[in-house]
Amino acid sequence: MGGVSAAGRDPGLQPERTRLAWRRTTLSAAVAAVLAVRAAVHGGASATGVTVCALCCALFLGFLWVAHHRIHALAAEVRPPALAPRHATAAVLYAVALAMCATLLIV
Repeated sequence: MGGVSAAGRDPGLQPERTRLAWRRTTLSAAVAAVLAVRAAVHGGASATGVTVCALCCALFLGFLWVAHHRIHALAAEVRPPALAPRHATAAVLYAVALAMCATLLIV
């Protein structure tokens, strides 16, 4: 079988790519939160719009917290630990809830 052996693989590349992916995802979530704020205040701010906007911002901060801890774990160790299932679940729930809130503001 032709392939790269485990000894010939550079373990530093995968954590770096994963860390960059977390940063891109965090940037995307920030853009979604900013667009949610813009949609909430465009054409006059309603109580519902402001509430959903505040929820979007809180969800973004929760996602940012999970991403921040994962980025630091990836950068701090040569062989970073696997992402804990509760952190993975939290990241998915934050992202899905943020998308749902942003959709509510648009519709």
